[in-house]
Amino acid sequence: MVGLRQIRQPAATAAATAAATAAATAMQTRLFGNQRPDGRYWRFGDGQTGGGRGGRRAVWQTKGFWYVAGGSTAAGTVYYQAHVEESPTGRRRFINVSHKTEERMGRQSYQQVLREYGGQIVPQGTAVDRYVRRVAQRVIGVVQSEMDADWEIHVIDSPERNAFVLPGGKIFVFSGLLPIAESDDGLATVLAHEIAHQYARHPAEQMSRQTLLTVLLIAASLFVDPSALDLGRITSTLLLELPNSRACESEADRLGLMFMAAACYDPRQAVGFWERMLAEEQRAKSSSFPTASPPQFLSTHPSSRSRIDNIRTWLPDAIDKRASSACPDQLLTDSFFSALRPRVANGPMGWV
Repeated sequence: MVGLRQIRQPAATAAATAAATAAATAMQTRLFGNQRPDGRYWRFGDGQTGGGRGGRRAVWQTKGFWYVAGGSTAAGTVYYQAHVEESPTGRRRFINVSHKTEERMGRQSYQQVLREYGGQIVPQGTAVDRYVRRVAQRVIGVVQSEMDADWEIHVIDSPERNAFVLPGGKIFVFSGLLPIAESDDGLATVLAHEIAHQYARHPAEQMSRQTLLTVLLIAASLFVDPSALDLGRITSTLLLELPNSRACESEADRLGLMFMAAACYDPRQAVGFWERMLAEEQRAKSSSFPTASPPQFLSTHPSSRSRIDNIRTWLPDAIDKRASSACPDQLLTDSFFSALRPRVANGPMGWV
């Protein structure tokens, strides 16, 4: 699942990826990584002409191997190109996960989250539940005609500052996020961002990317010693996975800004929300138990400062979007909905 501060995969997907990677390492060690007495690996013979086992030619020196390798590469290239598509913002990405598979993963994750937080789900009908539902339903109304989802909205009583939406439209908001959201517009910023992840099929993109990287590692295992694969995994994480994850987050920020504007929330308040998040991060760093954020290039998310700068760039389009959405007067809606907004008392359960 995709959260505000982290991306959490469906359990079945994470397990499958880990199993495939482990299988790749085991296979290449078993089939092609037989060790010599001197500790070096014997892969496709000893690398000398005619110097394979028993004087046979190394496998990679045969025409058959290169025919198979060339054919597999060509087929893989065709398959990859057939599954490249454009995201809602025009970014090209590889997706080979079907909608049905994505929904099945979402159902599994939904049951897992309910089991994990079942005792902390805020009852329906309470003030905080009604508040979150009201804001969420306005944003959902913008995308509902384009998303085939069975929407469910839950509030989790926890100090964690997080929110996420699972494939299939299952929304979870942690109550610890609400004081930072501070207003309807702040909460809409978060919910629109998370709904945008599902609108753009970012979970399916992430699963597809992990599958592709696993296949590439298996192919590399035919040529590289097992110890070198660890470096390959680190390199793929830094050069492919993390940048793509940040690209998805920025795309969700941009789409979410348009969604909240179309739902008649004030997109300018998104800047204020991320400024509060930035202040909270800086407060945590200066505390007695600092939790400093990693450098942006080592993070799955853009820094809050980068997000603020990007949102300011997109704001003119978002303001135009709101103006074209037949929204009521901002002052009137602020006055009306402020009477419906619950009050924060003492901590997550201080909602009345």
